[in-house]
Amino acid sequence: MLKRTPLFAAHQKLGGKLIEFGGWEMPVQYTSITDEHLAVRKAAGIFDISHMGEVLVGGVGAEAFLNATLTNDVRKLAVGQGQYTLMCNERGGVIDDLYAYRMNATDFLLIINASRIDEDVAWLEKQNASRAELKNLSADYGAVAVQGPRVAEFIDAAIPGNVCGGTEVRKISELKKNQIAIVIFDYVTIYVGRTGYTGEDGFEIIAPAEKIEAIWNKLLAVGQPFGLKPAGLGARDTLRTEVCYPLYGHELDENTTPIEAGVGFFVALDKGEFTGRSVLAEQKASGVKKKLVAFKMTDKSAPPRPHYPIWANGAKVGEVVSGTQSPSLNLGIGMGYVPPEFAAPDTKIEIEIRGKRFAAVTVRKPIFKRS
Repeated sequence: MLKRTPLFAAHQKLGGKLIEFGGWEMPVQYTSITDEHLAVRKAAGIFDISHMGEVLVGGVGAEAFLNATLTNDVRKLAVGQGQYTLMCNERGGVIDDLYAYRMNATDFLLIINASRIDEDVAWLEKQNASRAELKNLSADYGAVAVQGPRVAEFIDAAIPGNVCGGTEVRKISELKKNQIAIVIFDYVTIYVGRTGYTGEDGFEIIAPAEKIEAIWNKLLAVGQPFGLKPAGLGARDTLRTEVCYPLYGHELDENTTPIEAGVGFFVALDKGEFTGRSVLAEQKASGVKKKLVAFKMTDKSAPPRPHYPIWANGAKVGEVVSGTQSPSLNLGIGMGYVPPEFAAPDTKIEIEIRGKRFAAVTVRKPIFKRS
């Protein structure tokens, strides 16, 4: 039985095409992936991200516990600030990538991947040893992401200022990137962060499940004159692939480290011991056996897809982990793992598509850059 978000009826009403995703029944598109993708790049799009998980970690031991469990340094977070971070096993493999926000002096909010909620909570409880208070709030909350260059023009009309915690601002549009505010909306507490996973400016709103549809409808109504359109998982994937943001189960898994995945910037080796540190420090010092690269197709071909072989110098050297047709660039793009000797930008490679090899070239990340 597939799980459904509090916005399931709203997706049906809008004619969303629903598919299975990580055990959830979610909209892949409403009109077309290209139409929704370009709306986000040029104006604004709104996504249901209620399937994501929310975990509250609190108490006087919360900071020390999280610093021993996550790769980034939560001590650097001021109240109302968030950071991208990862949770690794003892081998340095990624259990999940997530966002951690400091809500006040002792409480942190973790936003985790939908497909990893059970594994993450079990791992956190195992590592905790009663150092912090853990509350899995995933079933109680819904969330939406509203993304695009015009979102800041209408966000204040949709979410009035009423800030009562987190970053102190008079109105939501004053939030800076990676800041979060606690807001009173329709007599309940919600969280609004200036974050997203599309490469565009935008906000993510987390609210009690019974209020998220009202927020969704308010945003659609207020944002429509600015070009806001509902967008599904298809556009979310093409958008994040263009800017090379990793997706768990594709670029990241329990057998792949942050160093191999090219997100070593979010590993604070200087903060002291944390789970997986010794392996990550060794890889940082001595190098890795595989590296994540971005590439563009240089031949006209069908789009590259996950698990397609990567060839170089007449031999199979790796595998595509994410691949798609880029609506912004109108060509095939992707990411994949190859040995370090094939990882430098401008390396000529080939992608095997349906038994035939097509020319491609590795490029610097991100693939799409706003001019």
